[in-house]
Amino acid sequence: MTSAIIVVIEQKEGVPTPPSLEVMTIARTLATQRGAAVVALVGGEGGSETASALGAYGADKIVTHPQDPTESDLWATAVADMARSHEPIAVLLPHTADGKNLGPRLAALLGAPMASDCVDLTADGETLVAKRPVYAGKAMITVAGKSHPLIATLRPNALTAQEQQGEGVVESGQSQEDAAPALAIVLKEIFESAERKIDLAEASTIVSGGRGLKAPENFQMIEDLAAALGGAVGASRAVVDAGWRPHSEQVGQTGKTVSPQLYVAVAISGAIQHLAGMRTSKYIVAINKDPAAPIFKVADYGIVGDAFEVVPKMIEAVKNL
Repeated sequence: MTSAIIVVIEQKEGVPTPPSLEVMTIARTLATQRGAAVVALVGGEGGSETASALGAYGADKIVTHPQDPTESDLWATAVADMARSHEPIAVLLPHTADGKNLGPRLAALLGAPMASDCVDLTADGETLVAKRPVYAGKAMITVAGKSHPLIATLRPNALTAQEQQGEGVVESGQSQEDAAPALAIVLKEIFESAERKIDLAEASTIVSGGRGLKAPENFQMIEDLAAALGGAVGASRAVVDAGWRPHSEQVGQTGKTVSPQLYVAVAISGAIQHLAGMRTSKYIVAINKDPAAPIFKVADYGIVGDAFEVVPKMIEAVKNL
């Protein structure tokens, strides 16, 4: 009987990313239900520093691997080899850009079933059951992994990371370069934005603006409200297409899918393409002067009013808290 759940950890400068710790939390819960061990895999430079934090989040064993995760083919081969040696119940990853790249590669290499963009995972006897949105978030389905391992990516902010002590034993993995396939992708250089912003996919609060703001300079009040709330700035597709905001801020079917604790939609009508990217947010606040705007159908709280009057008052109120 299989007895391990592998979590592929993403890290930045030796610190595990929040989505990775969220995946650790659900892995620990599943492992407790199944009597399994949680094995965390960390690759690349900074892996040793990352390992020190993972025991507190439920890792029984942490394997630090020399392979750089940015080299997609080599990293997929390394993770697949580790999975074969542990015969896991599941291999879990965050549903981030890297996770979406790695997950299908692992499924192909291991001949394993895959469930992507999951918001929950539970054990039903020997079977793992994943819950995930379909039809642009209009419905939820459950899918069962009938064979092991199940490859699954977990949507960021779908649950809260919790400290759960594991044994935290650290081991070193071996390089697989000699046995690696010819590279299909070669990473030449990484360009990092000079202005460090909160990643939309990881933000617990997002304030998004739409075409109703009328001009790009009016996004300043969206930035001010986001700053007051300690959140990130998002935008609708119409705004991005108009060149007002970068594509990295676009929320929606052709942008990023987010699930923050709080999503504030300002002057956004609520087209289905936008709703597909944010309707799983825990709390949605909509501000629109049109009472018939579709955004109000998914909002937990709605304010019918002019954004140019409402938002400055919200900023002032937040600052006075």
